[in-house]
Amino acid sequence: MADLEKGTTANATGVNHSHNVYGDSTTPALRNSITSPVKNNIANPAALGLFSFASTTLILSLYNVSARGVTHPNVVVGMALFCGGLAQLLAGMWEFPKGNTFGATAFSSYGAFWLSYATIFIPGSGISEAYATDVEFINAVGIYLMTWMTVTFLLFIASLRKNIGFITLFGFLTLTFMCLGASNFVLSRGLATTGAHLGKAGGALGIITALVAYYIGLSELLAAERAAVVGLPIGVFKHD
Repeated sequence: MADLEKGTTANATGVNHSHNVYGDSTTPALRNSITSPVKNNIANPAALGLFSFASTTLILSLYNVSARGVTHPNVVVGMALFCGGLAQLLAGMWEFPKGNTFGATAFSSYGAFWLSYATIFIPGSGISEAYATDVEFINAVGIYLMTWMTVTFLLFIASLRKNIGFITLFGFLTLTFMCLGASNFVLSRGLATTGAHLGKAGGALGIITALVAYYIGLSELLAAERAAVVGLPIGVFKHD
């Protein structure tokens, strides 16, 4: 992890900057701005991002398994726009000044995902109506989901150096996107039963993903409290 990602600009070159190595023309204020650690008073946005992601994922996943007989995902549009989308995107933006490249990339990416996904189902967006046939539209959504499976798998690889919680989260999310994307491809070939089973499998995996995200989010929230009653371990790896 880079020094900036640790929340500090401590000297990584081994050079002692306590002396005026910049020359006499460098002011003390400028030297201090270069050598002093970053004072980071920004609250941890991870809990917001994880709760927003988990809640939106849970709702859509429950629809995917036909919970309470619901099969149409349109109610999730508002949630995807403002919670999974906007709130998570903001969390990602706040991860940038904290120096957390992984968190900034993940939250911003999935915030954009939910915003783009919601747009597909907004009445009047004209996206679904632009396709000549339902088969073409289903295949297009399948490609869309498989692309996000690729992004998620790349984040899964990055999470291998983070903690067990994130490994579990991105592992299940990769499988979720894979099943949902495969479901669309199978449905486009007229295999309705197999496609429905894959869709429900994706929904079940999405529910597990959401619960894992809730757990990690609560762990982050408790860790931010000075007098938390309990702490939730997420299996953080120790790096030399």
